[in-house]
Amino acid sequence: MDGSIHPLGSEVPRQRTLRNPIGCTGIGLHSGLRIALELAPAPADSGIVFHRCDAGIDIPGRFDRVVDGHLATRLAAIGAPDIGIATIEHLMAALAALGIDNARISIDGPEVPVLDGSAAPFVFLIDCAGTAPQEAPRREITILHRVRVTEGDAFVELSPDPAPGLSMELSIAFDAPAIGRQAFSLSLTEQGFRRELAAARTFITADAIAGLRAAGLAQGGTLDNAVVVEDARILNPAGLRMPDEFVRHKLLDAVGDLALAGLPIRGRFRAYRSGHALNHRLLEALFAAPDNFRIGLATLRDALALAAA
Repeated sequence: MDGSIHPLGSEVPRQRTLRNPIGCTGIGLHSGLRIALELAPAPADSGIVFHRCDAGIDIPGRFDRVVDGHLATRLAAIGAPDIGIATIEHLMAALAALGIDNARISIDGPEVPVLDGSAAPFVFLIDCAGTAPQEAPRREITILHRVRVTEGDAFVELSPDPAPGLSMELSIAFDAPAIGRQAFSLSLTEQGFRRELAAARTFITADAIAGLRAAGLAQGGTLDNAVVVEDARILNPAGLRMPDEFVRHKLLDAVGDLALAGLPIRGRFRAYRSGHALNHRLLEALFAAPDNFRIGLATLRDALALAAA
């Protein structure tokens, strides 16, 4: 990537970081541990960096640090695969959708707190911290050729799109009647993310819980931070936040996973029955061939168009 700083003109939007540090504590979805998290400003061109303060290790929030995508996206430091940060996707989605290019995230445990199972609490934290422009220009990745990854009947792909920003389309199919087949699409904007995706929670089927807990996972999962379905029933007393909350959450996850590209993506994302691992493989395939993409300056005109959407 071109890391040089270009003179700013009226047509070039600037990078953004947080205005103030802000923190919270919560339970890890899989570890069940009580974990403290702090979001803090970071210098221009530093990107999103996770700091395991209990281990003194920094881990960049990039696709080339992904070591697992089975149930959540997990990053690890080079040379220290046992020291990582998991369940980053909801926080990454909030940072990306709200236009935060640079932030330092300090955490004293192995995963980001799940909070209510959605990205909405992280949106709230970012709003409370405020955002600040930086002198460096914002860059973006423009998709030049279609890149597609498949696994069985599941697929994910990125393709060129002349419109600004990232247009997204995803569909799912589950055996559980409470979920079934759902599809959702949107052009990713800050307001669209806030309105359509941020509050959608992670979900699981009741018959999968025992197996996960036997494997040492989902130790912190409750009806307060996940939607649980049993056949045609929603077990959460308050029900769903929206009828198609399941597919919206899958799209939220994809926003967070694609944010690991390190820069905003301009193009079209399509997926069927995708998950964290397939989303990660898509970024690997994208960056495996330099002619798949171009990195350049974002334009103010496009930024204003996205802000107004």
